[in-house]
Amino acid sequence: WKYEDGDFTVVRTSMWSPPGCHPVGCGLKLYVDAEGRLDHVEGDENNPITKGRLCARCLALKDYVYNPSRVIYPMKRDPKDRGQHDKWERITWDEAYALIKEKRDYFRDTYGPESMAVFSGTGRSGGILVADMAQAVLGTPNACYTQSGYACYQPRSMSCSHVLGAYYPEMDYAGGLEGTYDNPVYRVPEVIVMWGKMALASNGDGLWGHAVIDLMKRGAKLISVDPRVNWLATRAEVHLRVRPGTDTALAMAWLSIIINEDLYDHDFVEKWTYGFEEFSARINDPDKGMTPERAAEICEVPVEDIYAAARCLAQKPCTASVGLKTDQNPNTLQICHAIWGIFAICGNLDNPGGIKLGQTMLNGGSTGRKGVGMLVEEEDTNPIPIAGHDQYPAMDFIINTTQPDCTLDTLRTNIPYPIEFLFIQSSNFISSCITQQPMQWMEACRHKEFVVATDIFMNPTIQALADVVLPVSTSLEHEGIVTFHGCNQPGQFHALTKVLEPLGECKSDLEIMLDLDHRINPDRTEDAEKWSSPHAYLDNKIQNIPYTADPDTGEDMTYETLREWVYGRYEIPYYQYELGLLRADGKPGFKSPTGRVELWSTVKQHLGEDPLPYYEEPRFSKRSRPE
Repeated sequence: WKYEDGDFTVVRTSMWSPPGCHPVGCGLKLYVDAEGRLDHVEGDENNPITKGRLCARCLALKDYVYNPSRVIYPMKRDPKDRGQHDKWERITWDEAYALIKEKRDYFRDTYGPESMAVFSGTGRSGGILVADMAQAVLGTPNACYTQSGYACYQPRSMSCSHVLGAYYPEMDYAGGLEGTYDNPVYRVPEVIVMWGKMALASNGDGLWGHAVIDLMKRGAKLISVDPRVNWLATRAEVHLRVRPGTDTALAMAWLSIIINEDLYDHDFVEKWTYGFEEFSARINDPDKGMTPERAAEICEVPVEDIYAAARCLAQKPCTASVGLKTDQNPNTLQICHAIWGIFAICGNLDNPGGIKLGQTMLNGGSTGRKGVGMLVEEEDTNPIPIAGHDQYPAMDFIINTTQPDCTLDTLRTNIPYPIEFLFIQSSNFISSCITQQPMQWMEACRHKEFVVATDIFMNPTIQALADVVLPVSTSLEHEGIVTFHGCNQPGQFHALTKVLEPLGECKSDLEIMLDLDHRINPDRTEDAEKWSSPHAYLDNKIQNIPYTADPDTGEDMTYETLREWVYGRYEIPYYQYELGLLRADGKPGFKSPTGRVELWSTVKQHLGEDPLPYYEEPRFSKRSRPE
């Protein structure tokens, strides 16, 4: 897959991300000169998703790789000199690793493993390693993504798990199909709902945003739910500019129209849903329910637009992409409960052109609990409390990290235990928009006994807090794989190919993790092969993705093979709930306690929450707080 073109060697590879933090897998052609330097970047027309289209981030890779501000050597400084930029001194990797191991052993033996924590940002290659780095290498339960309120992605995913037993559904844009939109199995959606999401600018959460335009060109009509007017909204059949935070009222009003006008799929409701009668009664309840007229008054949109949009949704196939703004609302679980209820009762789940459920995710959270979706099979046996899991018990079903705001409280108060060893991995939490309380994070961390950080650039968090900094290679300087949320999304996984030799002494996040593991856990017996080398680790990740074995030979896919292919593709079947592919027990149904889409949520009831959706006025609005 390399070829000569003039004075350049052209190498094909895939990147984690367009603008936005989650993977699409942009295809690149990298032109490397005879001296091994990157000359320029082009889009790869052979990429099945992006088809040669690139954003400014990929086009600017040369400036990024050769930026003179990069950290390219391990460095350390005395803890008393934290904050002083001229006190760093270069050290070797062996010195850095020896110091980290010495500190790790000291804190484990003196205070216990819970005295350590690994903090991660949203950098993809590093971010997906945070749990292994904390739990498998350092031996601490404390892996933390420091976002205030965990207000991105996880609230949506939690609600999806409650209702659908699926971690995160997305609009079906034929990502895993040969020929994508032209595959005879695929159907172009009649209607696409963009709910609180401007996919062209963000391409978030595994959605290739320009697929929306591709599908509109093929006849799909658009409904936009967004207080703002953006490019997509100006092309929508109906644009509902809801008053911010009132999304649940709109979704429940759509349900009211679909149910009361008998527009729903009776066969799907009868076979595959749980609690429809109670759900219908809630929607029509005079106190907790919602009429279109009441929703129009609450949301401040024309009632005729609510009716028009709802009637569009009863068509097949119909799909939606739900965005970040639904996460950033105390009413999140109810918003998503109502939204996914719409697509469930209309029979638009896991059908071609509908809502793709992706693949099964069998394991739960970090505390040892294992489940099938929200169905618990083994109770927690871990004696160490994990920050936030007692206050937010639903987290334990799907997330393997601590609750960030509770982690901040633990750092500040030493309750339930002190945390004194901090490993900050590709995160800049004191100067980015990820935290609402950056100064409190800095004050909570700057007097801790030992802080080590990894990154490509010297950021303010490292400068303020770290005693040791480890230089990370860029995505063009190491090998890896680009997966789609652990391949929960349309069937793609791509090779991240090493194109350039690392500047200075930079290493990948994976190499750093494995190097430390070999020093900290030299006698590892569990999964020893996986931890033996970067390629073995990547092979293990690939082979844990269903459907990736060679269809002709049945042999497991390896990284070496994927690197030659560049783009791996596997087809996730439609109607998985009929085929017994969503549940670990192999039975037809959904990954929920009842085996059905839970319109009446048994999990919410178990957690002491209302099992049915309801509208809650935004806590800071002209109605709830007129002053």
